[in-house]
Amino acid sequence: MLTAVRRSPAPARLALAVAAASLAPCAQAAFIEDSSATLQTHNIYLNRDFREGTAQSKREEWTQGFILDVQSGFTEGTVGVGLDAMGMLGIKLDSGGGRAGTDLLPVQDDGGTPDEFSRLGLTAKAKIAETELRYGSHIPEMPVVKASDSRTLPQVFEGGTATSKDIEGLTLIGGRLDKVIDRASTNSQDLQLNNKNSRFAGAAEADHLTFAGAEYAFNKNLTGRYYYGELDDVYRQHFFGLLAVKPLTDNSALSADLRVMLSDDSGAANAGKIDNQAWNGMLGYSLGGHKVSLGYQQMRGDTGYAYIDGSDPFLVNFVQINDFANADERSWQARYDYNFAAMGIPGLTFLTRYVSGDNAEYNGGSNGSEWERDIELKYVVQSGPLKNVAVRMRNAMFRSDFARDADENRLIVSYSLPIW
Repeated sequence: MLTAVRRSPAPARLALAVAAASLAPCAQAAFIEDSSATLQTHNIYLNRDFREGTAQSKREEWTQGFILDVQSGFTEGTVGVGLDAMGMLGIKLDSGGGRAGTDLLPVQDDGGTPDEFSRLGLTAKAKIAETELRYGSHIPEMPVVKASDSRTLPQVFEGGTATSKDIEGLTLIGGRLDKVIDRASTNSQDLQLNNKNSRFAGAAEADHLTFAGAEYAFNKNLTGRYYYGELDDVYRQHFFGLLAVKPLTDNSALSADLRVMLSDDSGAANAGKIDNQAWNGMLGYSLGGHKVSLGYQQMRGDTGYAYIDGSDPFLVNFVQINDFANADERSWQARYDYNFAAMGIPGLTFLTRYVSGDNAEYNGGSNGSEWERDIELKYVVQSGPLKNVAVRMRNAMFRSDFARDADENRLIVSYSLPIW
């Protein structure tokens, strides 16, 4: 369960509250001895310029985020139990003047933003052998539901999950999620369909999402994946995926990430028609510090890609600004990565990519095209008092003949501090 408040306590009081909730006295030593606590910080500046003189042609905000993640061990015995807690605090450093709406901060009814916002999430857990049951707050990373974590605070879902790794190489997962707190929000709400299919319906709401999945590692270089998800009375999805790596020499390899998602509507009239088959994949070749990748994504069916509003679509061409997932849209990606460790500068990495899409259906039948170019430079301090501090600079340019053009810059400074 995740409790949200609009006015947050001071960071120190928040930390004490989380620690106390998670580390209540327990007779079983493993509950304490196997516990851990980590403080994550994220300082984010985001500037998105829409390149046009509308009522709001620019969004620009700067925030500081803190996430205290406290995880207990499990009590001893056949069934071990435990409790995890997450204390999250977002602080406004700069906003206002008609520049809100970056999703770094909540937007109030008067168009302003709060000085701070916070949440407290608790998750009860139990473990039998290699099967773990969890009920409470979750930040899922699955093809059928992937929480967005690219802002001040992450998107958090509420519900129950079960994960089993009792069979070597096989991971089984299933569960039900009932509520969501979006990344720029303090309130839990019903799950909602992303309005990619606006020509058929509004944003339909659902009581819950049920899901199940399996991942099997045939060997260390080949993994197969299958997931099923159903947003109650809105849509059903089947995901099939394959991850493969083929070493060629000691410092070169081929890689593949192949994905297929099949989606259709599941009953409710307010959800409208959903009919989408998303075929997408990425092939890569690495040599030393260099990696070159090519991706292709094809939307088939009568509607665009269906996913939960506020979450990240599980697509290879979902990049910094756009997802290239309109009905019938086809898009390709060229990407280049370089790891400067090959030049004796460990911790420094670079990437650039270009995605071009066409045949995108919009406004009931028109076809449009769009493209995006991204550049990213990241450095993680390797030693000294600032060890593990990461500085990340991201730049994107997006152009479309049916959506708003945008230029975007992000500067992110993050740090993860193990407390115990």
